[in-house]
Amino acid sequence: MSQKWQLAWPLILSLTVPLAVSWFKYPVTHLPPGFGIFPPEQSLIPVPGFNIWYFLAISVVAVLIVLLLVMPAWFGFKPVTPAPPSPTTSLPWWFYVGLVTMLVFWWIMWVHPSSLGSLVYFAFSPLWWGFIVMLDGIVYARLNGRSLMTTKANVFWFSALISVFGWGYFEYYDYFNLSNWYYPNGHMAPLSHTTIVVLFLIAYSTVTPAILQWYSLLQSWPKFTARYADGWSIPLSGNVLLAIGVVLIGLATWFPFPLFFAVWLGPLFIISGALMRLGIWTPLTDMASGNWSTTLSIALASMFNGFLWEMWNHGSEVLDSGYPTNPNYWIYDIPYVNVIHIFSEMPLLGYFGYMPFGIFVWVFFIWCGQLLNRSSDINL
Repeated sequence: MSQKWQLAWPLILSLTVPLAVSWFKYPVTHLPPGFGIFPPEQSLIPVPGFNIWYFLAISVVAVLIVLLLVMPAWFGFKPVTPAPPSPTTSLPWWFYVGLVTMLVFWWIMWVHPSSLGSLVYFAFSPLWWGFIVMLDGIVYARLNGRSLMTTKANVFWFSALISVFGWGYFEYYDYFNLSNWYYPNGHMAPLSHTTIVVLFLIAYSTVTPAILQWYSLLQSWPKFTARYADGWSIPLSGNVLLAIGVVLIGLATWFPFPLFFAVWLGPLFIISGALMRLGIWTPLTDMASGNWSTTLSIALASMFNGFLWEMWNHGSEVLDSGYPTNPNYWIYDIPYVNVIHIFSEMPLLGYFGYMPFGIFVWVFFIWCGQLLNRSSDINL
């Protein structure tokens, strides 16, 4: 069996399992309500409200994660002498270009100046690309002239392309989860449906580059990465991970509300398992020897980026001038825990979903690189 087929069939399986389960779950339509409407709209099935026991259970997990990050020694992590810090250099010119671009389109997206006409509808992606370029400039300065855009330019732009497919993969599962998130402005009258689809695809291109830039920034602090370099050894089996991922996706399709969190775990386990079966490195591989640094760095990179995603998204609607201007604006309809919103549509506990999502983003990028014979090495 060729390596490409061994990479491809788990992904094909991950796409067909929810379709097969839906055939029996929805005996009339054989598909969940709203399937195929793009951008996804709110589910036609009422979502369960707050549940104190569900909330407390997930809160316990969240508290344990925070304690692990803040006090790793409590969890058996041993001190490791960090590598010497890299020499630094001055901020490059593109840092300032990115900063200005980010600030200008941030202002446009939140203020909606009428003098700029329809430009207000297109602010989301330029804002994010400005931020990504600015972040690259910071990494460049901290690592003395090394950054994704300069040292790994081909890998960086490849990640932007793969990002479109990676987030599209996640949107696919949202149909079966009955719209944990949806886009109320996704069919706004001032823009044609074709224009909105193009805007969404461009926006998807920012997801992976932004998270990888955050990861590169965290890696520029050796003291940070050393904190998690000597912990528990967790041997992981590719076959076991793949099997768990398939089961999770199947069960989450049948029980979309109790297992709403499976969307952040099932795809991650399947793609990671497919790679590990072939002996291909993933962020989870190092955990087998007790080095959690890479895994936690990419997880935190995603969470940090998530705070900006949610803040900028929320402000684009809260500060609206009476009519929708951000077609990319999203809302969450998460069962049981959709409470405590701090200038964000995302409930507080939902931010912890960004951590496995960040690992998935990198794993999916590695998977695509292997399938297409392209480098996905982001180490600087």
